[in-house]
Amino acid sequence: MTVLLVTSPQGREGDVILELEWALEKVKVKGTDWKGVLLAETSLPKEGALKRLKKFETQAIQRVVPLDEFVPARWEEIEAAVLRLAKGIDGTFAVRARVRGNKTLKERELEVKLGSLIVESYDLEVNLSDPDYTVVVEVLGKRAGVGLVGRDESLRFEVKD
Repeated sequence: MTVLLVTSPQGREGDVILELEWALEKVKVKGTDWKGVLLAETSLPKEGALKRLKKFETQAIQRVVPLDEFVPARWEEIEAAVLRLAKGIDGTFAVRARVRGNKTLKERELEVKLGSLIVESYDLEVNLSDPDYTVVVEVLGKRAGVGLVGRDESLRFEVKD
């Protein structure tokens, strides 16, 4: 099971659902409390889903971020998930966080503290401009999606409104 966080311009969520169904065929898409933010679940492996989306000519999908797991949006839960995923890093890394609907967690603080924790725990090198891996933390209210994303696994598309 692959979970993807997918963003779109506000009001284009319906178009994104259709595009995901065309590109991935078997996919279950759920809206979130935030406009333009959707979660898609597919039985395709991460590599297969991303390969199909890279080839797909989208009109509404802006960004696709694969997530490996969801945890409660609390420091200790996020830290534990990040440490589990960081074991798979072979090269340089960066931490990128996005916080929606949660006043206790701050993006910059998550990035700095989690990055320091990874360096201390695994003696890995940080590269903010061109990392081999990006540890992504997507906080959606009371839940946080965490993913280990290789250099070519985070997709961005140019969408015209």
